[in-house]
Amino acid sequence: MAGVSDELADRLYAAPPDGFVAARDAAIAAARAAGDLALAKEIAKLRKPTIAAWLVNLLALRRPELVAELVELAGALRSAQRELRGADLRELSTQRRAAVAALVASARELAVEADPHVDPAKLPLAEVEATLTAALSDVDVAGQLLQGRLIRPVVYAGFGEVPRPQLRLVTGGAATATTIAPATPGAEPPDEPEVDVAAVRREMAAARTAQKRAEADLERAVAAQDDGVRILGKLEAEIAELERRRATAEEELSRRKLARRAAERAVSAARRRFGDAQAAVEAIDES
Repeated sequence: MAGVSDELADRLYAAPPDGFVAARDAAIAAARAAGDLALAKEIAKLRKPTIAAWLVNLLALRRPELVAELVELAGALRSAQRELRGADLRELSTQRRAAVAALVASARELAVEADPHVDPAKLPLAEVEATLTAALSDVDVAGQLLQGRLIRPVVYAGFGEVPRPQLRLVTGGAATATTIAPATPGAEPPDEPEVDVAAVRREMAAARTAQKRAEADLERAVAAQDDGVRILGKLEAEIAELERRRATAEEELSRRKLARRAAERAVSAARRRFGDAQAAVEAIDES
């Protein structure tokens, strides 16, 4: 997007997607009117984002501090995975879930602020969560997330970084974990150690099985979330209908109260007229 100012790009990608094309065309027309045909050409290259991508862009543009915290957390997670620090990984995983949940909730709030007519129940929040999860696992996705220029959501095919297998050296007939010290300059290189290939393959197979299990768990979690979103949407629709019926009932009650007061005033007036007539009759009889 060389030549396109950050201000213009931010404005286009923060606006609801249904108005993206019209806003882009207006910017192109303005650039042409100013005689900047090169800029008009660059603006024309900007592509309309999907709803899910728009929600993620809103987070990057309106809640950059939360997105930056997520990217920082992603680096800590990858480091803990590489170094197999179990305790840190568990704690960071808890933080990851909380951070993603907070960002998804923020995306929903920002969407309603940007477009009051949007139906929160129909927002593709599962795709937003998948993109945020991908950013936790992939540095490139994290970089795209920070820019706020996504045009479609991202799904990470793997599940975190695959830990490097620990190579075990066969010494004295037993497989033991060994750390190989770096060679000293000028010293004779040590004999090439024998690698227990079978052990390495077992660890790779175990890691692959764990990855597939984790991916299956993720798919079930996403499906469960989608069910929750559908149920929430149904309940919100029911609440809206009840609120509409309540408002109608309150209006009808107000009309009936007004009618009752009018009837009470009419009765009072009739009683006064009757009293006056009765008094007149009694006066005539007495005369």
